[in-house]
Amino acid sequence: MAGIIKGGQVSSKQNVMPIAGILSGALVWGLIWYPYRVLQTAGISGPMGTMITYSLAMLLGAFMLPRAWREFSSAGWWTLLLLFSAGWANFGYVLAMLHGEVMRVLLLFYLAPVWTILFSYWLLGERLNRYGYLVIALSLGGAFIMLWEPALGMPFPQNSSEWTGMSAGLGFALSNVVSRRATCLSVETKTFSIWLGTALLTAPLLCWQGGVSLQGIGTQAWLILGLLSIALCAVSFAVQYGVTHMPANRAMLLFLFELVIAAIASYFLAGEAMKLRDWIGAALIVSASLLSGRLYAEPKIKVISTN
Repeated sequence: MAGIIKGGQVSSKQNVMPIAGILSGALVWGLIWYPYRVLQTAGISGPMGTMITYSLAMLLGAFMLPRAWREFSSAGWWTLLLLFSAGWANFGYVLAMLHGEVMRVLLLFYLAPVWTILFSYWLLGERLNRYGYLVIALSLGGAFIMLWEPALGMPFPQNSSEWTGMSAGLGFALSNVVSRRATCLSVETKTFSIWLGTALLTAPLLCWQGGVSLQGIGTQAWLILGLLSIALCAVSFAVQYGVTHMPANRAMLLFLFELVIAAIASYFLAGEAMKLRDWIGAALIVSASLLSGRLYAEPKIKVISTN
């Protein structure tokens, strides 16, 4: 015996939870640059702040370590690829946002959909339909409008912060695709790999700068570091759940909501005023994100066997 269920009636929870996980990541990462800037003014450098917060996140998620250790050994080179791509995505993002103009760096970071298309094609075999490419063009068109500066020429990186931001976006795209490809790894293991990978990549630069010194960190700074760690712990798990349960290209487009959040935050917190073209570009990006559900052809009906 078989029943027919229309596509729109398939379990909404399975669709809502991954989307909520991705959007929570966009919200946190659209704002997280500001507390790191506050810490920097308090004498805690970007590498040191990153090392402390991600180390605390690992402590908070220490219960995941036994399972992560077992799965790391069985996943082979996928583990290393995830560790270093996710680690650079997070560490590079912090470095770029600390020293660059928020929106310009972030827009270069969010060239990531282009890299995602390539990586998801090579590693996942995902192929967009024509409508999907239109949505990608819409989102990148919005980014192009927001980034365009006639005096600077084409919207390419202009300094080390911007190059760092763009390369972090490359790592971000690769980590999301690898996360979906590495089906042998649980969500918990993928989450732990983000924290471990970020700490591993931060350590060499921190040692070169003189190592970690916890002396002189005040109570307020520790409070900020602790809250950041809790936020990173929670949102890392939510994001990994999201990217594991939806196509990589759709996840990347949902992440573009971070641009709008960061644009508003940079105006109020960093005094970076948005111009009319910024609002137009943001509107295009939001529109693309809202339409991202049609990147792939969905079956109109689903047959469920009850035998």
